[in-house]
Amino acid sequence: MNSNLENSKTDNSSRPARTPEESIDELLELIWTLREKGVTDIHSLFQNTSDPEARAVLNHMMKEGLFELDGDILNFKEKGEALAEGIIRRHRLTERLLMELFEMSEEEAEKEACKLEHILSPAVTDSVCSFLGHPPVCPHGKSIPQGDCCKKLTREMKPLIRPLNDLALGQEGRVVFISTKVKDRLEPLGSFGVIPGVVIQLKQRHPTCIIQIGETSIALDESIGREIYVKPV
Repeated sequence: MNSNLENSKTDNSSRPARTPEESIDELLELIWTLREKGVTDIHSLFQNTSDPEARAVLNHMMKEGLFELDGDILNFKEKGEALAEGIIRRHRLTERLLMELFEMSEEEAEKEACKLEHILSPAVTDSVCSFLGHPPVCPHGKSIPQGDCCKKLTREMKPLIRPLNDLALGQEGRVVFISTKVKDRLEPLGSFGVIPGVVIQLKQRHPTCIIQIGETSIALDESIGREIYVKPV
């Protein structure tokens, strides 16, 4: 394992002083997000950070057993993987909460999420997740790591956002996002007007999901109804 990290690129832009813990969190987050794009080399990490202390922080993180280097490739160790997953989960859940509940702009939500991701406790994070209905993705479509609440499917708090099929018959909901692994489904739904922001009413749940948008009734497969997430109006 190579313990010598090359110097990071820096900039002179002003920013509030960060605690050592926050610096670690932000580099863990950066390593995770780069990995999601298939980028795992140390050179790309330094190209994507403006933290002048990145080299020193990374050396400290390696000594703490958060990751290791295989040549130029960054690999999370178990402890680092868990910490990075936690910071990503808190950030993306916070973005979802701020944009859906408080209707903040994307820029505002991102700014506040960067603050809250460092301080939310696991219990509060699970409460937010349950309140939102265990969303699978953030507002940008990136995966939100599951927590214990998702794995246990706890619904102690009434979810703010829920699958369309969970609405009461006759109840209206505003489409928040559509989570489907079948890409060919998005275009037909869009042609029917089933897009984020539109208000739909659930008319029938079984055996076919029937919804109404304005004066138009649309029949959907029941499985598709479970992939459309709405906020009750």
